[in-house]
Amino acid sequence: MLVQLVHIQVLPGKRQAFLDAFRLNWEGSLREPGNIRFDVLCDPEDENSFSIYEVFQDEAALEAHRATEHYRRCVELIAPLSDGPRSKRFYQPVMVERPVRESV
Repeated sequence: MLVQLVHIQVLPGKRQAFLDAFRLNWEGSLREPGNIRFDVLCDPEDENSFSIYEVFQDEAALEAHRATEHYRRCVELIAPLSDGPRSKRFYQPVMVERPVRESV
């Protein structure tokens, strides 16, 4: 299992445009077979500061995610809405409860 935490700072006044654009990635990612979890989080003290919590089965699933059209399109759409580059950190889970996925 691989966890990626991405931080995105959005330009003032661009919050809703960012959320609309990022929804493409969120919805598409939830349908990916190698995706375990994909949460969009907002800092309660800064409505323009977002963290994306992503959990993938393995590195191959993350690479498959990066090759999807919804990911590439989202990155293209959010670039002009972001205040600086995205930061990414990777984590190896130590003690986690794995969520149970219901069949669709």
